[in-house]
Amino acid sequence: QVQLVESGGGWVQAGGSLRLSCAMSGRIRNIAVMDWYRQAPGKQRDLVATIYNDDNTNYADSVKGRFTISRDNAKNTLYLQMNSLKAEDTGVYYCKAMMAWGSDYWGQGTQVTVSS
Repeated sequence: QVQLVESGGGWVQAGGSLRLSCAMSGRIRNIAVMDWYRQAPGKQRDLVATIYNDDNTNYADSVKGRFTISRDNAKNTLYLQMNSLKAEDTGVYYCKAMMAWGSDYWGQGTQVTVSS
């Protein structure tokens, strides 16, 4: 079992920045991949960024150059630094852990609202 708790969401004006955090606990040594997803109102949940155990990263085209995924293993925390925010970045942001055996665990989400 892995527990994930997101924080750091809030309201920000377009062009501003936010840093989301995802605190991890439980069997975190068996996590293979971690992702950030977001879900805009009335839309499906979309992949935003991925970080692998070798620290390679991938980003959705819509956030490349603006968002950075990272993690601090000493603090058992995943981050998403979001800069130059746009109204279309509004949504609930979720972190997800994929275990070495393929199971997924999700956090409860944190709301990000970008006002134009």
